[in-house]
Amino acid sequence: MENAPGKRLDRVLKMECKVEVIVNTQLKQAIQMVNNKLLARDPEEKQLFEIMLLSTHSAEGGVRIINSINYYGLEISKFCFLNGTDPSKYLHSHNVKLFLSACESAVCNALKKGIPAALMIHQQYQTAESQLKVAFDGDSVLFSDEADVVFREKGLDGVIKYEKDLEHVPIGEGPLKEFAMILGEMKKKFNPENDPICTYLVTARSGNDLGIRAIKTLRDWGLKIDEAFFMAGAPKGPILFHIQPHIFFDDNARNIKGAREYGIPSAFVPSGCE
Repeated sequence: MENAPGKRLDRVLKMECKVEVIVNTQLKQAIQMVNNKLLARDPEEKQLFEIMLLSTHSAEGGVRIINSINYYGLEISKFCFLNGTDPSKYLHSHNVKLFLSACESAVCNALKKGIPAALMIHQQYQTAESQLKVAFDGDSVLFSDEADVVFREKGLDGVIKYEKDLEHVPIGEGPLKEFAMILGEMKKKFNPENDPICTYLVTARSGNDLGIRAIKTLRDWGLKIDEAFFMAGAPKGPILFHIQPHIFFDDNARNIKGAREYGIPSAFVPSGCE
């Protein structure tokens, strides 16, 4: 529920449309840290992160990419060099649970196929590797866009009434819910004091009027979020700077821009893909 006109990221910044998975080095290292802790706990563990790189380069042009991956010691074993082909057609066959790309059309194609996806915004930053930190927006990201739709049609009073009437009905699932649930399953394998994953909800909802249904929905899903921030429409950049997540997912271009101003790596989740 935010008063930003339009949500297309290209109104905020221009990006090269280059279809390939782009994950910053520190995020990769945090993911590898979680895998190492899962394997230390159980050498037979099967639920591990696996990073696959999809690129529009040809196989011949991919040599430089592979050399770079090996140079930095990153654990990426699967490479797909597609020579300009839309990568979304291969995501289901590889059981992809999160697709990150620098091209909005590729992200939209993945979302339309029901695959969690976001437009990755490259950002230089420094984040501690003691935990993998992932921050989610609420509406249109973890949750469906139903409240956003009511807000656009009926304003704040209308959405407050809507949420109150449906307080005991879980909010619909958003495009990143499946990925958040996977993180939640991984977290359950650790004691709280040894948990290598920390998740955050940073939402524009107010806590007093619009927070109860969100919290009850997470409870109904069985999804434990470590920390939840109901910002009541306030800028998210300052709290994200304090959190220092490895990645922040949001569907609002203004929030993505605000996060970038604080050096926070962000991923834009486009809504209304056609």
